[in-house]
Amino acid sequence: MQNLFEAIVLGIVEGLTEFLPVSSTGHLLLLGHFLGFESNGKTFEVLIQLGAILAILLVYFRRLLDIALRLRTDPAARRFVIGVLVAFLPAAVIGALLHGFIKGVLFNPFLVCCALIAGGLVLLVVDELELEVKHTDATTFPLPMYLKIGFIQCLAMIPGVSRSGSTIVGAMLLGASKRAAAEFSFFLAMPTMAGAFAYDLLKSYKTLTFDDSMLIVAGFVAAFFAALLVVKTFLDYVSRRGFGLFAWWRIIVGAAGLAGLWVFG
Repeated sequence: MQNLFEAIVLGIVEGLTEFLPVSSTGHLLLLGHFLGFESNGKTFEVLIQLGAILAILLVYFRRLLDIALRLRTDPAARRFVIGVLVAFLPAAVIGALLHGFIKGVLFNPFLVCCALIAGGLVLLVVDELELEVKHTDATTFPLPMYLKIGFIQCLAMIPGVSRSGSTIVGAMLLGASKRAAAEFSFFLAMPTMAGAFAYDLLKSYKTLTFDDSMLIVAGFVAAFFAALLVVKTFLDYVSRRGFGLFAWWRIIVGAAGLAGLWVFG
């Protein structure tokens, strides 16, 4: 029952942080470390992301369906789908090649804390820059811009950097508005997270037990409902107030994590 409760807590944290620029993986690793929650090869932390994926698919279902229905007749729809795939490609290739190194070396609580703090400082600086806005629609970025965002997203393979954070910052530096950058991070999350989920499941399904499956299901359900809440409110919030709150949250969590590691190990 304790493991089940911890799985639900971790699922809620996953859903609340997956689409915010605060690093869901970093939060899960730190929380799991201090709770003493260990999953087989860190598989739990990846597989519960399916809940967050389904949440964003539900919120964007009508828009995605509209794009799908226009693919045959609308060049703009085809161009956007190609753009998302182009942005996804770097993470797919590099993630597959470095999967063992990422899981074995980079999933380190101390490194996570440092990345959280560093990313928070970067987010504070970028949020205050007077950047020239050239693109206000996430579906009409130039194709080279999609590719550049895809490479920048690969920085998030370091736990604590944040997939959404790197994507948002990269898009803003390349000329996207805060809202368009955040929205594209949602679109890019779908193939990226689904790919990570499928790859990790393929690698680990033979070692999963019934108890593992129950914990993953509990975490998945919790992540789904928590992510629904975030996706429905995040764009409006950042459009009005920017990313300062999330930057300071990262710095506080990273500093608290370092203090916890120093005191408790």
